[in-house]
Amino acid sequence: MEEYQAQFKFENLKIWQKAMDFGEMIFDESRNFPKEETYNLTSQSRRAADSIALNIAEGSISQSNPEFIKFINYSVRSLAEVVTCLHKAKCRSYISSEVFKQLYQEAFHLMNMLQSFKSKIK
Repeated sequence: MEEYQAQFKFENLKIWQKAMDFGEMIFDESRNFPKEETYNLTSQSRRAADSIALNIAEGSISQSNPEFIKFINYSVRSLAEVVTCLHKAKCRSYISSEVFKQLYQEAFHLMNMLQSFKSKIK
């Protein structure tokens, strides 16, 4: 990927960077889901994971802190949705317990980052 100078303020936010990385992890793991899940769990987990970073970016251009907090809350909800998808994937044996634990820990860390960030912008 070509190097560039970040010009949008959200690109410098660690929570946005972490959310971007997490979204790619979910995308990569969901490639192994069965074909019959393409329009169900695969799509749902990818959309929810992508929504985390998308909402951080969208909220960062808000004119007020309460508006930004609203978008951070949307990110938190999307993250909870991804965690539920991970549980479903583990129950259906689409991911191993080890992969589940790794992604779960990443999700937990990101959730803590989002909550901490939210408390700082109030």
